[in-house]
Amino acid sequence: MNIIQTPIKDLIVLEPIVHEDDRGYFFESFNAKVYQPLNINTHFVQDNQSKSSRGILRGLHYQCGEWAQAKLVRVLSGEVLDIAVDIRLDSPTYGQYYSALLSGENKRQMYIPRGFAHGFVVLSETAEFFYKCDNFYNKESEGGIVWNDPQLNIDWQIDLSLIQVSAKDAILPCSRILDRFLVKILPSTHHMP
Repeated sequence: MNIIQTPIKDLIVLEPIVHEDDRGYFFESFNAKVYQPLNINTHFVQDNQSKSSRGILRGLHYQCGEWAQAKLVRVLSGEVLDIAVDIRLDSPTYGQYYSALLSGENKRQMYIPRGFAHGFVVLSETAEFFYKCDNFYNKESEGGIVWNDPQLNIDWQIDLSLIQVSAKDAILPCSRILDRFLVKILPSTHHMP
């Protein structure tokens, strides 16, 4: 396993060892014993999968409080630009994002701990996206940041005229109101758990 450290604490990209021959390939996509020394002691409880066309952008989503989620994300086929935004109020990299190209070909994964907003855009004709979560989906605890937030200024690496978002994602707020929202939701801790 090749570990790629990112500039954001606890956010890592993983490249599995792929065994290829004339029959195809094999690799371990998850092994708790391998991930534990990397501080990925996560007990995953839910797997999600989506298929999307070029330009589809999903995000930037998060869950708050006791329903916050850590995710281990990867692409089964196609290619996406995956984005993780640090929204941990007590983090020195609060408000910063990291992007990674994930594809069925490179088989990279990104581990996104609790306290991040997450999203991706499809760069190929289609892409199948798969991720493990350490907590269940909870509608009342969900939040998000609009994809074209001027403060984050994310380079989505695609012609912006091709981007398509859901009606729900199109009306997400900007990050400048995020502090007030998180403090309002988490008055006792003022940070993501």
